[in-house]
Amino acid sequence: MSAGTVTAGPVSRRTAAQLLAEARAVSLPVVVKAVDALPEPLRRMAGYHLGWWDAAGVSGAVASGKSLRPALVLASAAAVCGDVPAGVRSAAAAVELVHNFTLLHDDVMDGDRTRRGRETVWSVWGIPDAILLGDTLHTIAIELLATDLPERIAGAAVARLEDAVVELCRGQHEDCAFEVRGPVDVEEYLRMSMGKTGALMGAACALGALCAGASTAMVTALETFGCQAGLAFQAIDDLLGIWGDPAVTGKPAGNDLARRKRSLPVVAALHGGGPAARELADMYCSDTPMSPADVTRAAVLAEAAGGRRWARQYAEDRVQAARDALPAGIAAEDLITLADLVVHRDR
Repeated sequence: MSAGTVTAGPVSRRTAAQLLAEARAVSLPVVVKAVDALPEPLRRMAGYHLGWWDAAGVSGAVASGKSLRPALVLASAAAVCGDVPAGVRSAAAAVELVHNFTLLHDDVMDGDRTRRGRETVWSVWGIPDAILLGDTLHTIAIELLATDLPERIAGAAVARLEDAVVELCRGQHEDCAFEVRGPVDVEEYLRMSMGKTGALMGAACALGALCAGASTAMVTALETFGCQAGLAFQAIDDLLGIWGDPAVTGKPAGNDLARRKRSLPVVAALHGGGPAARELADMYCSDTPMSPADVTRAAVLAEAAGGRRWARQYAEDRVQAARDALPAGIAAEDLITLADLVVHRDR
């Protein structure tokens, strides 16, 4: 095996955990090199956010991200060509950097003080530095694509990722707007979700296919797979935001409900009709801050009105749609494994 190629191996034998571990092993050295080149304090803040050290820069074992998006890049490339060419390492790293840029800004917009069980960057260094760090991670992600990928695909790769960022920002804008406006219908929510989450996961798959030399039709099909998996991912994220275990998710229980966030289970529940839906609607229309008891009650109502069941079924349906989008004749086992992981996860 040459130094420039990572062998995909017998795809049917690998578990989701193995695929995520491989994605970290492949993309992490590229991310480390890019972050290490940053000036201080950006470097130290980035390493803290990524879980490499504490706020003082002292190394320690802390929870890190799942590396799902880099895994999608690698799996898409492997599905097309069997192996993962060296150039795809930077594509996987770039997607992970963009994802983390969005997390930094999300934490600011949502006012979340914890992520992965410890303080968020903005709560340690302040909002301006968290925003600047997010902008920096976005910048070095694009630089990786522009400088490390073959010239024949670098421009297309940058365009794909930046188009996804625009869609992501559109979706995030709508998500924030939902919190200060009137009722949100399910279709509006799903359009927001496609931008906020689906677009980047679709771009991850498209970048992997591009790096593997796929045809335009193949790139589009794999992008569709990623977008559908992203919709499922967001639905499960919304479920975990209400019913997830804080010890596993790293976020306070019921945080979305406390903020009266219109997540998918809530939107579905509010349109379900019946006494539970009406009581939940009254709670969401109130200006009184939710107490812990109110949050618990809201979770009970969202489930009683069918929101939990609807969101779970929607996630399952989107994973099936992702499977259906896969072209015939490719080695899709890794992609299917990752899609199944999306709906069978606890964080």
